[in-house]
Amino acid sequence: MQNLIEKKNSNSVPIQQAIGNNGKKPLIQIHQLDKTYVNAAGEFIALKNINADFYQGEFIAVIGKSGSGKTTLINMITGIDRPTSGEVIVGDVPVHTMSEGQLATWRGRNLGIVFQFFQLLPMLSLIENIMLPMDFCHMYTARQRRERALELLRSMELEEHAYKLPSALSGGQQQRVAIARAMANDPPIIMADEPTGNLDSNTADIIFKIFDDLVSQGKTVVMVTHDSSMAKRVDRTLLIADGEIINEYVATALPLLEHKLMLEATHNLTPLHFDPGATVLTEGGLADKFYIVTQGFAEVVLHRPKGSDVIVSQMGVGQYFGEIELLRGGPNAATIRASEHTPLEVVAIERQTFKKLLATSEGMQAVIKQVADERLAENIETRTKDAK
Repeated sequence: MQNLIEKKNSNSVPIQQAIGNNGKKPLIQIHQLDKTYVNAAGEFIALKNINADFYQGEFIAVIGKSGSGKTTLINMITGIDRPTSGEVIVGDVPVHTMSEGQLATWRGRNLGIVFQFFQLLPMLSLIENIMLPMDFCHMYTARQRRERALELLRSMELEEHAYKLPSALSGGQQQRVAIARAMANDPPIIMADEPTGNLDSNTADIIFKIFDDLVSQGKTVVMVTHDSSMAKRVDRTLLIADGEIINEYVATALPLLEHKLMLEATHNLTPLHFDPGATVLTEGGLADKFYIVTQGFAEVVLHRPKGSDVIVSQMGVGQYFGEIELLRGGPNAATIRASEHTPLEVVAIERQTFKKLLATSEGMQAVIKQVADERLAENIETRTKDAK
């Protein structure tokens, strides 16, 4: 008997690109990093068990509430501050082991740092501010430094202001000069700590476009921001709560949860692997988990007694399944399997934890219920057509 699988293209979910690195080596690697500050009041844990990778040509936003640890993380990467334990490796350089003298030279050649309040030296002209990092790191000849500084100002449309003091410029113009200064030694990495936090929305948009252009040139930009609209426009976000990184797939699938609840979900994830074509859930079987796809594709398959099985939809990275059964009760409404072409990686949340999370977030519960209703209606429609 021929067992054909039909794909319903009109109803399938658009395939999403996997969050990943295509096998490239990370440009920045952070391994099991902790940072604890000690003061008169006792110990304060600023970062806890941070593991993260950043790749060449990525635009990453580091987001989180005030005091969550965003700036501390940036300071670990730049070497402005040191971890209590763990590793920070940039390129092949273990930043956490370098002396202050080594760090200053290395930082000047390899990192461009942009601050919220510009940090331009007030008694130096714009061109002198940009030339300063080149002088410090002994990069280029004296003539080349001046030419490069003018070229960078030209790229920021500020060449005519080259010999003015920073105070003669607006805040947005000063931030563009600060970016030009960060690019003085042509570093591969730009670290920006709230670069648009002191600017109006139109000027912030200009600054964002400049960073976006730098990424298109192969630079890696890591930007701390409170601006949710900016965070949505980058390649990837790193969400921090209480000094810990929230799993990016949890943040994608359950965006309306409070950060502390996302962190609770992160602590309760179980990673699972399925070979190509392997069954994850069987129609009519026990429903006990909520699944989020982290790599590959999951197919929703319905059995049709009078015909071949049909693939109702396909779910990619960041999408989820298992919610229908957990919300409504009862057995699995469909079979879920890995695509026949690639392995499937998921993270799973147990029923009790999932229900507890939704019970504390009416907004997230409403969104997931709507998705569940739409998927269930799609399943019923497929079965009804088959019955006819």
